[in-house]
Amino acid sequence: AMFGAGFANFSILYCVQPLLPAFAREFGLGAAQASLALSVATGVIAFCVLLTSSLSEAFGHRRTMIVSLVASAMMTLAAALAPDWTSLVAARALAGLTMSAFLPSAMAYLAEETPPRSVGLAVGLYIGGSAFGGMLARVIAGVLADVASWRWALAMVGAGALAAALAMPRLLPPARHFTPRPLALRPVFAAFATHLRDPVLAPLFLAGMLLMGAFVTIFNYVGFHLMAPPFGLSQAAAGFIFVVYPVGSLGSTWLGALAGRWRREPVFAGAILIMAAGVAATLSEQLVVAVLGMAVMTFGFFGAHSIATAWVGARASLARAQASSLYLAFYYLGSSLLGGLGGLFWDRGGWSGVVAATAALIVFLGLVALRLLALARAVR
Repeated sequence: AMFGAGFANFSILYCVQPLLPAFAREFGLGAAQASLALSVATGVIAFCVLLTSSLSEAFGHRRTMIVSLVASAMMTLAAALAPDWTSLVAARALAGLTMSAFLPSAMAYLAEETPPRSVGLAVGLYIGGSAFGGMLARVIAGVLADVASWRWALAMVGAGALAAALAMPRLLPPARHFTPRPLALRPVFAAFATHLRDPVLAPLFLAGMLLMGAFVTIFNYVGFHLMAPPFGLSQAAAGFIFVVYPVGSLGSTWLGALAGRWRREPVFAGAILIMAAGVAATLSEQLVVAVLGMAVMTFGFFGAHSIATAWVGARASLARAQASSLYLAFYYLGSSLLGGLGGLFWDRGGWSGVVAATAALIVFLGLVALRLLALARAVR
């Protein structure tokens, strides 16, 4: 059930990424404007996830997940029928609102309802479904946009997600350990303030924002790049760039384990260097080298992201849910704000402009990593 739910939710979120060139053609937009289809959803998630985690604690994680996924699927179907660009963006914003309730609810449900010996497997199935759904939706959407239209691509994703959502009440076991908690925002905001003052957590939140900003900037505009000279690929062929995503699973697993055996700080810094090498390789005019660069960057990103996520949970001794919500908020803010701004660099400087903007973000990431290394040395 959780594999299917994660698959459906992240299909909805990321299915528009390969469709950005199609939106630009259909509505006469620049790359930065077209990227709103993704950035408006992730931007709404960034702000709303801070509060929807509390709603889930009051109304129930299972119920919140089901209602959220049904609503997100309906908004995707509405986007497929949008008569104009404004309507499409509005539908995506509403989908972001409903998806923001799903993300914290899923993790809280698994933590409460899964036996301790099986939590790792359950979370792995959910994350695996999320990653697989995000990848497959991108590939399928790119192909459908080429052979039919972007509307058919969104309709297919929305219908599949709706089917998964309607199956959840039967497949997902009822909550046996959930205890409703009253909505009380003051303790939540107090926890946020405490975490933001923490000398380690604050840089980690910033790192999440920069990591996702760099990653999404590259993937948002790589379709434009691959469809332009010197490559000149079709929409469908360009969409297959997302098959490099499984490399990210290797990065998160291997670098995450390495951080556990050694120390987090140097492995985190190493993952950032791997990202930088991959981004630089995408400047090549040899398609094989450029695709390998995308794979290397994906490996480094998922490794750094997994280390940062685990680090936040380990550092926050109290109010871990709020610490995770803050990390998610900064993470999706990076996708929305920095990923959207990357379109301006594409419009003005092409792929070299996108790479330059991403390189600047990675330099800032390096400074954050150096700060975390300095803090670790000070403690020792």
